[in-house]
Amino acid sequence: MNFENIGINEKIIAGLAIENITVPTNAQEQAIPLILQGKDVVLQSQTGSGKTLAYLLPIYQIQPEEIKKGTQVVVIVPTRELAMQVHHQVQSLSLNAGIALKSTVLFGNVNINSQIEKLREKPQVVIGTSDRILALIKKKKLDAHTVKTLIVDEADKLVDKQSIDGIKAVRKTFMRDTQLVFVSATFGMKNLEDIKVMAPNYNFVKTQTKYQIPPNIAHYYIECDKRDKLDTLRKLMFILKPTKGIAFINQLSEMYIATQKLNFHKLECAGIHSDSLKEERQKRLLDFSTGKLKLLLATDLASRGLHVEDVTCVFSVSTAEDPVDYLHRAGRTGRNDSEGMSICLISPVEMQFIERYESKFHIDIKKIRMRNGEIVIVNDDNSETLLSSHQKPSKNQ
Repeated sequence: MNFENIGINEKIIAGLAIENITVPTNAQEQAIPLILQGKDVVLQSQTGSGKTLAYLLPIYQIQPEEIKKGTQVVVIVPTRELAMQVHHQVQSLSLNAGIALKSTVLFGNVNINSQIEKLREKPQVVIGTSDRILALIKKKKLDAHTVKTLIVDEADKLVDKQSIDGIKAVRKTFMRDTQLVFVSATFGMKNLEDIKVMAPNYNFVKTQTKYQIPPNIAHYYIECDKRDKLDTLRKLMFILKPTKGIAFINQLSEMYIATQKLNFHKLECAGIHSDSLKEERQKRLLDFSTGKLKLLLATDLASRGLHVEDVTCVFSVSTAEDPVDYLHRAGRTGRNDSEGMSICLISPVEMQFIERYESKFHIDIKKIRMRNGEIVIVNDDNSETLLSSHQKPSKNQ
């Protein structure tokens, strides 16, 4: 199967070749023909399976005369980082394919007047958060009547009790026959029930039969009291010396305290979360991607769409109560087949979650301890094996 077989035109195929993309993924092969037919689609496919291009490539089939009509596609995402990632992909492909398709990003905590100026350029693709998109539609700065397709990325987080009202409000501003596309690595039953209200006849594309975590990620847990988690994290960072590490802390108050305490102990770190200002987030992510910061603190939501190379270790300081959140956390490391490590800091009452992860994803999460400035793996017979920082991850069962 090639891109021509699934309806992608020659210009786009040539543009993809410049990015060394020559064969469609399974997700693209199944979803693109349906999206091109104008059908409502729910696409469930694991991280790294090409979901972004699966919904972007059909956009480039817009006819030249339609390009002048303004916004054709709206993409709703949960975070600024994912919005920028999708925007950069549109820009890159437009340049490489020589197609005059433009996009802009819309999200909060940014001067709305500058975004209004961008909309005057009539971008064909608008990418952003539901609240800011809705605000600009109400101000009549974004014409909802020209929109032919609404795409919801990371839909498992956006079609939930906290965010679904925003999605529905945006949807109501569009024409009745506007195409709907929902994309995520995971969907719960409640997600699908809510989507069915908006798109009763959606086509479900699922490219995996079970949740999977890449086999190149090693999984560990270390027991400690809740009050000792930050000190444990600091010591793990000192011993492991990861190229880059991400620590998940979901309560903002706890993140502020963690940042202060870790910085006091000379561990340079910073946090990103939903309340961060745009300039703060951009600076912290730049410092992290360039290696100036070795540790980034993040919430689960803020980490969606966060793709930074050379993240060698992920720490779960806050326990992921939903196993799917653990999957997304672990997926921040071990990218492009590199080796990665995921370590859960677990209090005695949280041990049940380790068992859930193992059962859900068929992985072996080994217990570790710190001993005399080194880390050891605790074997089933309670003997200990030294954990080398170069040890290869244990494969998924």
